[in-house]
Amino acid sequence: MNRYTRDQIAQRVAQDIFEGAYVNLGIGLPTMVANFLPADREVFLHSENGLLGMGPAPAQGEEDDDLINAGKQPVTLLTGGAYFHHADSFAMMRGGHLDICVLGAFQVSEKGDLANWHTGARDAIPAVGGAMDLALGAKKVFVMTDHQTRAGESKIVRECSYPLTGVACVNRIYTDLAVLDVTADGLLVCEMAPGLTFDELQALTDAPLLAR
Repeated sequence: MNRYTRDQIAQRVAQDIFEGAYVNLGIGLPTMVANFLPADREVFLHSENGLLGMGPAPAQGEEDDDLINAGKQPVTLLTGGAYFHHADSFAMMRGGHLDICVLGAFQVSEKGDLANWHTGARDAIPAVGGAMDLALGAKKVFVMTDHQTRAGESKIVRECSYPLTGVACVNRIYTDLAVLDVTADGLLVCEMAPGLTFDELQALTDAPLLAR
């Protein structure tokens, strides 16, 4: 079965980030989006640890240990970029100043509920960070995730079984199999991996899907 690579998912998300947008890229897979933003498109990347105006990842050997994102990965700073206090960063997130945030997920429900900080397992270390603030503070929430777990279980579900990060907060889901919009009627399939049929996608998805 054909699946989108992680680079392809990140590139697809980058296509939907508009000129002049203020965007937070969450820890993990979402950070890859920075590497695919068109050079001629002005986008202001925000990091919750106190950065605005991040660029793509630095070339190997050009990393600056004092310039990192919230996931402790080395980043670059574009001309005009700024550093500020952690509290100011969260004020931006909570104050509705971000146009888009891109987050990873353990589960997303058909209503757009998001679970991305804790699986509920006894040995799991809860680490919500700023995910709740982002999920509720950003004007739009995009999710990047594999369509299934390593065990083959669907991450796109009727109802989340893990502790929630936010309720009805997700607008669009990007997986290695499809792009899905969260609508009032349910999950609308916008795009599918090459060669994949709607019935095959539905068979791999717990939540019911709507065809365009």
